[in-house]
Amino acid sequence: MKKIIVWLIRSIIKLIAKVEASGYENLPEQGGFVIAVNHLGFLDAPLAYYALDNWNLFIPVAEKWEENPILRWLGKHLNAIFVDRFNPDLKAMREMIKRMESGQTLVIAPEGTRARDEKMAQGKPGVAYLASKMGWTIVPVAISGSEDRILLSNLKRFKRTHITLTAGPSFVLPLFPTENREEKLQEFTDEIMCHIAVMLPEHNRGYYADHPSLQKLLAEKN
Repeated sequence: MKKIIVWLIRSIIKLIAKVEASGYENLPEQGGFVIAVNHLGFLDAPLAYYALDNWNLFIPVAEKWEENPILRWLGKHLNAIFVDRFNPDLKAMREMIKRMESGQTLVIAPEGTRARDEKMAQGKPGVAYLASKMGWTIVPVAISGSEDRILLSNLKRFKRTHITLTAGPSFVLPLFPTENREEKLQEFTDEIMCHIAVMLPEHNRGYYADHPSLQKLLAEKN
């Protein structure tokens, strides 16, 4: 069933969008790593199955979508994990660790929800907590052009939307902090977000536009 659903997703995306993906050389050959992405529109999650069909993916999904029978059915067959975004979800964390240890690949947007103003919001420290504690490799991926406003406007005109997916060099966070945990984990999270922001158009960088870590990455890039 999963293969059929993924085939349908890829067929629909090909119909409504022209997707340009680059940076595959930055992806590890085997699973058990994290793909951290920004979140601009509702098409972002399906794009993972479009661009990464050679990896065994799983995606955390907001718990509210589990109430929808269709989305709950899709989540089951697409290997999703429904997560409580507002409270520590230990059950979901344990499941993520279990899946990563089995070689699956976690695709996650640290922002937790899509950017309705089309700009990056400050990331939440959940993925930084797990990645630093477990030593997981992180691959930053920037998505641009998938804003709901642009996609819907183009659909009305029967025009395909140009979307770019860019994967940057992988990296590993410092060891899990033993002091000032909240502060350090937010720093780790911001570092992940800046590695994504450096590959985004300036107008999408939002909260991180003037962040020192982003400015450092931009200087290194130039």
